[in-house]
Amino acid sequence: MWLAKNWKDYEVIDCSGGEKLERWGEYILVRPDPQVIWNTPKSHRGWKRKNGHYHRSKKGGGEWEFFDLPEQWSIQYKSLTFQLKPFSFKHTGLFPEQAVNWDWCAEKIKNAGRPIKVLNLFAYTGGATLSAAAAGASVTHVDASKGMVTWAKENAVSSGLKDAPIRWIVDDCVKFVEREIRRGNHYDAIIMDPPSYGRGPKGEIWKIEESIHPFIKLCSQLLSDEPLFVLINSYTTGLQPAVMAYMLGTELKKYGGKITADEIGLPVSSNGLVLPCGASGRFELV
Repeated sequence: MWLAKNWKDYEVIDCSGGEKLERWGEYILVRPDPQVIWNTPKSHRGWKRKNGHYHRSKKGGGEWEFFDLPEQWSIQYKSLTFQLKPFSFKHTGLFPEQAVNWDWCAEKIKNAGRPIKVLNLFAYTGGATLSAAAAGASVTHVDASKGMVTWAKENAVSSGLKDAPIRWIVDDCVKFVEREIRRGNHYDAIIMDPPSYGRGPKGEIWKIEESIHPFIKLCSQLLSDEPLFVLINSYTTGLQPAVMAYMLGTELKKYGGKITADEIGLPVSSNGLVLPCGASGRFELV
């Protein structure tokens, strides 16, 4: 398993009974987690000293309960600074487990010895975008949500990357890729973190099990002659690491290179366990 273990401003303190106890900077949150199917005593004092608690409804969705939590605050990861705020469906605007992928991408970019163009699809609030830009890449950041792209821009300013070579695009990712192919544009690296289910701006339906392989095939047409890497992340339970490795191998075998895939996770500080948080597949030119 690939572990995001280099955080100082974030930790999973404990997890039990379908919930995880987390520290985000100086604030403690309790949020639901479908992987936590075990039920052990919630003895850590943080469970009673939380600043925010997202309660999942049995009917779907849920709501936040706050105890002295600001509307917005920030945390750091290495040179990056992220703005956080609790919003719909338990989220805070950051997936800390992705730091293990940010580090991998940044290292590949730094060691490339050449200018690198990165395409970040379903780019959310910009963790991978900012990490790649800080490593020296020029990045095209694409997300269908205008609000998420605005949030990512705020994170860029907070991280001292306001003037970095980042192109911000609000668009449906499939439509954007199709247009980039027609324009004849190419990228040295592609990052994607597609949702399990979603709708495009014109009602286009995205179901990851049906859409992901055709989308990988489509994106492969955007790669340069010597692609540095391709990274796919998924939180969909049925999309196992081996499946992602197979899809990458099928579409990128002409480049040679190396393909790996594994679960990603976060260490649990109180008991030494590891909380699984989805899976990633990686292609890299070696």
